[in-house]
Amino acid sequence: MKIINSQEITNAVTELCARANYELPSDVLLALQNARQDETEPAKSVLGEIIENAGIAAKEKIPLCQDTGTANFFVKLGADVKISGENLIDAVNKGVSQSYKENYLRKSIVSDPLERKNTQDNIPANVYVEEVAGDKIEITFLPKGGGSENASMLKMIDPAAGWQGVKEFVIQTVKEKSANACPPLIVGVGIGGDFSTVAKIAKQTLLREIGSRNKNIDYAEKETELLKEINSLAIGAMGLCGKTTALAVFIDAKPTHIASLPVAVNIQCHSCRRKTVVL
Repeated sequence: MKIINSQEITNAVTELCARANYELPSDVLLALQNARQDETEPAKSVLGEIIENAGIAAKEKIPLCQDTGTANFFVKLGADVKISGENLIDAVNKGVSQSYKENYLRKSIVSDPLERKNTQDNIPANVYVEEVAGDKIEITFLPKGGGSENASMLKMIDPAAGWQGVKEFVIQTVKEKSANACPPLIVGVGIGGDFSTVAKIAKQTLLREIGSRNKNIDYAEKETELLKEINSLAIGAMGLCGKTTALAVFIDAKPTHIASLPVAVNIQCHSCRRKTVVL
């Protein structure tokens, strides 16, 4: 049994929150650079500004976007790990609170959705824990901005509609919402589960690297099909028209009830910030 003190988790989370908000992942940056090469004006200039912004943020250690998001953590907790000190959730929240205060990251969480009083430290975080084999803790941080989250949708589709119904819903969501979500986008699609799990399925797909393919060949082909159709909408970078409305489409599917076909679309903006640490 490996013992990890909760302070180690807090320290790791404090650093994750800062670095993820300053450093655009290399796969996202490469996808933006490749998209720019194939674009015409004004999309080419817009993508150039996005790429320049990423360079400045990394060099100056300032946020890629003023919206430093809701703090989402996907944790793989080894079965042979024991956490001493505080519990996992408290340790993560402590790290978020420290980092958002110390690094002057915007605090965007209100304690009540109607009273709208800011918590002043961006907590509570959303912490999703999966128990796995081994003696390590893998923590992945995904700060999710409000603009892209507000463009996300969930629908309980008639199972008889099948893939065509799913595809139409995804494309319609992008068509209606994407211009307000700072494209080019990463589009996460969850299919199956139930009402309470399908949204998480969609959001978790955003952790995949751009260029990766679904391990299921059928879903890999569906990802390619959706990406092609979304880009044919020509909404383009920042909604100013162009060839690249989305950089990637990621799908994950889970078992579901015989009477149900839940589908969730979790939109991510071009500033797809994510970072992982293993303890």
